[in-house]
Amino acid sequence: MASAQELSDFLSSIEQRAFKQAVYAVRDDDAALDIVQDAMIKLAEKYSDRPAGELPLVFTRILQNRIHDWFRRQKVRNAWVTLFSSMGKKTDENDDFDPLEQLSAPDDSQIHQDGSQKMEQSQLLQALESEISKLPVRQREAFLMRYWDELSITDTAKAMNCSEGSVKTHCSRATQSLAKALKLKGITL
Repeated sequence: MASAQELSDFLSSIEQRAFKQAVYAVRDDDAALDIVQDAMIKLAEKYSDRPAGELPLVFTRILQNRIHDWFRRQKVRNAWVTLFSSMGKKTDENDDFDPLEQLSAPDDSQIHQDGSQKMEQSQLLQALESEISKLPVRQREAFLMRYWDELSITDTAKAMNCSEGSVKTHCSRATQSLAKALKLKGITL
């Protein structure tokens, strides 16, 4: 059983990574903060009796479930908003907000893109997001920590409570799965 101090230390250590992972998934800082807080509260309330070594995996599962719950709620909300907005006249070009269009390039290259390039980039990001969400939990966790959070193999292994070899295996399988899935969709990087 994890002590109160071990639980507190764990939550402090995972806070930033969890927030980054949630922001990556939902693309909304406020929603990501709510998701992480909900996941931390659930861990403390329901799973504080678990050994300290199990906390990273349990927390990751809780966080992923909270992210999926958020998407389900958004889907329902968007269905109703779309139904009601289609009844009225569209007065502003920003009425149809797409978070993927808000991703900015490192330089001003996006300004010089034509509509087809922007559409292609949007579709690529959507396909990548979709395939990342299909990865098994451990592969997705390792992939996001290594390539999104830019953690070292050692830090990722500690966070996942596994060996460095397991992290390498999970990352390798994740990148192979993503490459294969994108190739099947006709996308080559």
